[in-house]
Amino acid sequence: MSMLTSSSGASAVLPVEYGEIVTKPVETLSVAYLTGTKVLTNSNSYEIPILASDVTAGAIAEGAEITPSDAAFNPLRVVPAKFGGLTIISRELADDSNPSAADQVGRSIARQIANSVDNSLFNALSAPNPAGFASLSGISTVGAPVTYANLDPFEEAVSKSEAAGGRITHWVTGAATALEIAKLKDASGSNRGLLNPDLAVEGRRTILGRPVVVSPYVPADVVYGISKDDFLVVTREDTRLDVDHSAYFSSDRVGVRGTMRVAFAMPVPAAHVRITNAAS
Repeated sequence: MSMLTSSSGASAVLPVEYGEIVTKPVETLSVAYLTGTKVLTNSNSYEIPILASDVTAGAIAEGAEITPSDAAFNPLRVVPAKFGGLTIISRELADDSNPSAADQVGRSIARQIANSVDNSLFNALSAPNPAGFASLSGISTVGAPVTYANLDPFEEAVSKSEAAGGRITHWVTGAATALEIAKLKDASGSNRGLLNPDLAVEGRRTILGRPVVVSPYVPADVVYGISKDDFLVVTREDTRLDVDHSAYFSSDRVGVRGTMRVAFAMPVPAAHVRITNAAS
């Protein structure tokens, strides 16, 4: 984490103890960090060794020589993309020593970055956005009916993930699809919902014991089953927060800019599942 200021007058809004007011809120607000495994790097790129073939092993006679063999690896290289947010604040706010001022500025920037990260994760966007689930080749797929009647598509998704060595830990979908599924009842004529509450987060439901996360960036009629151990959120350690007084000198305002570099890696694509409603 580095922090640059062009004037001592802005030091109040960015004291040392608020050095991570960009990274921590992004990790709190972003679905990517909630459902994935964070990996830190200080390099321009990050390589993940993917096992292509196992070491040969088998039964051997006592005292017999063990034939050596090598494991083969195919490296997966990802390059963190740069995300940035800019907030313009008054000099009065910049000079405010109240810690709440730093919180508000940090969360404003973090919200912009978190939204951009999640948009890249669930939609096939052009460069320099990183590739996410929408463009993931080899992801497992499941078809769902136009109107959900039961949880069979989710059972199938869990099975497909397990067959690939994955373990679905979260379901991510849009608000409309989440509401449709939440309205399912446990029996005809019953008022009791089929889904169970998530004891970890008040108001959130679970499907087959896995929490349902709502994101506005998941396309309509799509649900993603994500295996947390097989989804890496690669984050560079050079997140910056810069303050500048010169660009907005005439209006006596201060620019606060945050930048963060993030990429996604799914070493085992089939461990994740895309459930697609027939309506889409």
